[in-house]
Amino acid sequence: MIAFTAAALFTPLERIEQPLLLVEDGSILEVTSRAHREIPANGRVANFPGDTLVPGFIDMHIHGGAGHDVMETNDGALPAMERFLACRGVSSYFPTTVTAPVDMILSSLDRLGHAVETAENSSQAAELRANPLGIHLEGPFISHRRRGVHPAENLLNPTPEMFERFWEASQGQIRVMTIAPELPGAAEVITEAAKRGVCVSLGHSDATLAVARDAVDAGARHSTHTFNAMRPLDHRDPGIIAEVLTDARVSADIIADGIHLDPTMVKLFLKAKGAEQAVLITDATSATGMPDGSYPLGSSNMLVKAGRCMADGRLAGSVLTMDAAVRNVMKFAEWELQQAVRLATLNPARVTRLDTRGTLTPGARADIVVLSPSGEVKNTIIGGAGL
Repeated sequence: MIAFTAAALFTPLERIEQPLLLVEDGSILEVTSRAHREIPANGRVANFPGDTLVPGFIDMHIHGGAGHDVMETNDGALPAMERFLACRGVSSYFPTTVTAPVDMILSSLDRLGHAVETAENSSQAAELRANPLGIHLEGPFISHRRRGVHPAENLLNPTPEMFERFWEASQGQIRVMTIAPELPGAAEVITEAAKRGVCVSLGHSDATLAVARDAVDAGARHSTHTFNAMRPLDHRDPGIIAEVLTDARVSADIIADGIHLDPTMVKLFLKAKGAEQAVLITDATSATGMPDGSYPLGSSNMLVKAGRCMADGRLAGSVLTMDAAVRNVMKFAEWELQQAVRLATLNPARVTRLDTRGTLTPGARADIVVLSPSGEVKNTIIGGAGL
């Protein structure tokens, strides 16, 4: 048994001063205050005075990091990225594909599906690494007009047959799918994916308000990097963004790096979706954690300079880390650390229907991040390991 103590703990819904967090066999046994319970005599003590214990961060949209892309064939790519993520407080993530030739997507889904299965079935890890929990399929079912840097020649209209091919290749490990609802065939694929428990996310879309609302009725329940690669909000033709911001059935994520969205837009978004339905993502690329230069993104390449990832004159993902995103919410929206942490922990866990992640409560997996009062990562524990 390990007994964790610190200055505070965020569950994240509850704040506990002078907490006592008991962990055994990779799971949380008890969460209380030292004012109510003594440290067990048989427990190993991990004390973090002056710091705060929070759940491990969850990134549901990430393409790479530490010089590696999730779609590359190198066997060492995911482990290298996962070690990097753990250092930045991320305990769980959803490797995210980009539009590419179908054969490359299928091959990537096969590799990533096996990686997810291996992580699910493995016991205590020999090294501290973030765990892949499912695949995020971003593209090829997206709008030509709002494709961003996704290659136009590889975009496809959604069909049940093509979705089935992707599903089978992933061994049923697709957990999130970004789709443009205005495409022919989208409604049928949204309905089928939702039946299988996939979080259908509206994104890279030029949809009108009515089309977006119909997609939500069909089973879509989330929004991908809201505002980016979407029909702009207009006061007479509000479009997809109005549906995302006003429909209580829809959760939504943003890239809070100060580049993809002006800080004031981050504040506006958080006022609209609130602490319950807002999610932070990084949309991080292989360049994250690396110096300026040229890096891969799926089947393409991008150039990174001064924090901007560019390809063909367009933004191509980010070099944002989740801990920085949390701190940016504190800065841009003047939120407290506890509020900001929820957007990177409990909320993505609920969106992707993970009952034992994103929370520090009895029965949950012992994924813990130790943060300074300003939100800097001091330590990461994944499945009870990492001390």
